Amino acid sequence: MNKVVLIGRLTKDPELKFTPGTGTAVATFTIAVDRRFSKDGQREADFIPIVVWGKQAESTANYTGKGKLIGISGRIQTRSYDAKDGTKRYVTEVIAEEVQFLEWGNGNKAAGSSFNDNMSGEFGRTQGFNQGTYGEDITPVDDGDIPF
Repeated sequence: MNKVVLIGRLTKDPELKFTPGTGTAVATFTIAVDRRFSKDGQREADFIPIVVWGKQAESTANYTGKGKLIGISGRIQTRSYDAKDGTKRYVTEVIAEEVQFLEWGNGNKAAGSSFNDNMSGEFGRTQGFNQGTYGEDITPVDDGDIPF
């Protein structure tokens, strides 16, 4: 079984490319995943390279950015290639099968607006999901009366 679930922060904006011929989208980025325990009280993190394909790659590149919290579910893949200097290089990366945006931005990214800003006209949202404010067509639900 080869299954990986990670939650971490993007170390930089995802890089979106398209394959020659078919034009399939592929996004690559690295996430910093905090380690549970640290040495001498210092926080430590592992930096994991991630590859996302297809529509998820486009969404990830368009709606996330450096520092945003993201969840990844996928598999580990290893590969090797011959570098230009003649040495053999080995790469271990996570191929994401599912990507979840766990944190949304309130302002503009360097190359554009956040997801909420882009979608505000279509859905009537004017604020971020985590801000606790609602547009005209969205009513908050009080779960206090639900018995479970």
